[in-house]
Amino acid sequence: MTTRTASFADRTVFRVGYGALQLARLHDRRSEAVALLRRAVELGVDHVDTAEFYGSGFANDVIREALRPEDDVLVVTKVGAAPDPGGRLPLRLAQRPGQLRASVEDNLRSLGVDRLDVVNLRRLDTGPGLRPAGDQVVDLDDQLAVMTALRDEGKIGAIGLSSVTLDGLRRALPAGVVCVQNAYSLVSRGDEDVLRLCAAEGIAWVPFFPLGGAFPGLPKATDEPAVHAVAESLGVTPSEVGLAWLLHHAPNVLLIPGTANAAHLEANIAVSEITLDAATLAALDSVESRSSDVSIG
Repeated sequence: MTTRTASFADRTVFRVGYGALQLARLHDRRSEAVALLRRAVELGVDHVDTAEFYGSGFANDVIREALRPEDDVLVVTKVGAAPDPGGRLPLRLAQRPGQLRASVEDNLRSLGVDRLDVVNLRRLDTGPGLRPAGDQVVDLDDQLAVMTALRDEGKIGAIGLSSVTLDGLRRALPAGVVCVQNAYSLVSRGDEDVLRLCAAEGIAWVPFFPLGGAFPGLPKATDEPAVHAVAESLGVTPSEVGLAWLLHHAPNVLLIPGTANAAHLEANIAVSEITLDAATLAALDSVESRSSDVSIG
């Protein structure tokens, strides 16, 4: 049995949080979105991951309406991109220091707060997704300078990193890093060295694409025969096995699965109760890890 809580930004949180990206699917059913987030809190979620570019501000608006001060929920947002509703993708890169500051201000405004608990600097150095070009190629030190200035001003409580390499994380450690969000799953474990450094430094590891398969060409944990065999033996779904493996793999792993469905939300949170014995873990650990470095743009 894994522990149900872990340390994050000098707090103790339930290891299964909620990723707000999928709230945008309820854009025309706002009351359902608010009710879903309230249900997450009722089920014990005290860590919500969001961004201003999730639904072009819709996710943040729902969080502002749904969460109450007495809920004591740690809200984590991110900068490095901005909404672009009319673009080919619904976001555009915003990596320059001035853009990072503007994104922090946008998140403060849409969330209706004076300080953001944690802000992840979304780098574009590794993993699947966009790659920077032109004036969006910015040195990490320049970005950390504005992030630490915002923290000193009291607008940011703590700094995280996303899509960062091992070297980048090492460079950033003196600035104080409380979490790392990289693409990572049972079938894409290329960042194991980054995870180990996070564990050694007391940094939360918050994987995105925790089941893989978000883009064409990415492997999916739910396609693995070993995952299906474990799921059948435990009477759970392959997705639940993939998430449970992450919780068992390292004690500093936090999950932020997203959904727009209440039943799916309850199933995601229930993975904290799944126990994987040593033999089962060995079978899952033997699944081949493949690259998740697929760029789009």
